[in-house]
Amino acid sequence: MSSPIEPAPGAGGPAAGQGKPRISRRVGAIAESATLAIDARAKALKAQGEDVVAFGAGEPDFPTPAHIVEAAAAAARQPRMHRYSPTAGLPELREAVAAKTARDSGYQVAPAQVLITNGGKQAIYNAFATLLDPGDEVLVPAPFWVTYPESIALAGGVPVTVPTDASTGFRASVEQLEAARTPRTKVVLFVSPSNPTGAVYPREEVDAIGRWAAANGLWVLTDEIYEHLVYGDNRFHSLPVLVPEMADRTVVVNGVAKTYAMTGWRVGWMLGPRDVVRAAANLQSHATSNVSNVSQAAALAAVSGPLDEALRMRDAFDRRRRRIHELLSAIPGVECIEPQGAFYAFPSLQGVLGRRLRGNRSATSMELADLILEQERVAIVPGEAFGAPGYARMSYALGDEDLVEGVNRIAKLLSEAD
Repeated sequence: MSSPIEPAPGAGGPAAGQGKPRISRRVGAIAESATLAIDARAKALKAQGEDVVAFGAGEPDFPTPAHIVEAAAAAARQPRMHRYSPTAGLPELREAVAAKTARDSGYQVAPAQVLITNGGKQAIYNAFATLLDPGDEVLVPAPFWVTYPESIALAGGVPVTVPTDASTGFRASVEQLEAARTPRTKVVLFVSPSNPTGAVYPREEVDAIGRWAAANGLWVLTDEIYEHLVYGDNRFHSLPVLVPEMADRTVVVNGVAKTYAMTGWRVGWMLGPRDVVRAAANLQSHATSNVSNVSQAAALAAVSGPLDEALRMRDAFDRRRRRIHELLSAIPGVECIEPQGAFYAFPSLQGVLGRRLRGNRSATSMELADLILEQERVAIVPGEAFGAPGYARMSYALGDEDLVEGVNRIAKLLSEAD
């Protein structure tokens, strides 16, 4: 019998599929996650015995709080947790997420408006895949987290970059968004606090953007995963709370990764209108089905419990925020605005690009990041990954001593520029 893949002997002609790409154009166009790539490279060097300081991944250096771990251990011993559970999430977790959202941001949603996902990334992918048809445009303020444009493109949408810079605190204005809007615009991406810049939009700007979106019949996808990591006089504001008329056209993405030091547990969620959540759950039923029940039990303990541990971690991030800003600002040729939220500094390296460093000239922040890793064993993520050439993202979610050591190594190298 002939193979269904290969032509029968002597049949002649090209083999079926000959000349077609092995990888689909859609998937082949995806860029590797720069943050994870840098983190993997740093970990590989560490595994070889190298002394590497990694500012790459946005991952708290704290362990997951003990009561959350204990809840997971208890769940692992329950036979019901060894089975499939509803795709949209354990009912008790959906209810707890709705209650936690009302407590923390004031946004009132029903459990049926909650979809539990495999981390915030799946929530973002689900949301764009559910909302977008081919050719629909999404306004994406830059600098942006590396995953947003890839998820938009995978859904058939078109990411439209709206550039911002340090002069406005890396915040997009209504005027900038309006200038980028076209008849094909369907969604506005809104992120505050911001990854990678640490920018936090004040109340009046959140309100203005929400009212502009409402007036133009647009959807908003707002990523609120850093809601508890806001410092100084800055405050977090949820867009659909300030602009209630946007509730029927807003998808909120969140998760336990950052607030509770649970990046590896992979539990996120999306909140939205019932029809959107129902459609996204149908999509997830064919992609991953339910999130790990043990991880969901851990997330239940996290969102149902007190925020004491989260606030202690925030205090540490606040201390590191001020310290990294001080150290970076002292390096000649480096400029850095003070982060207001999340746990990232976003310094400009443009003042040192093109200068000679140990026999090398780095024309881009990507080349400079490679040189810093090669020469000083410090990993940073170049701004090109975030749509901001000339900058770099440095996560300060690492130990205080490592933070000082890493920035001092960078300062030592850059001080040799001529």
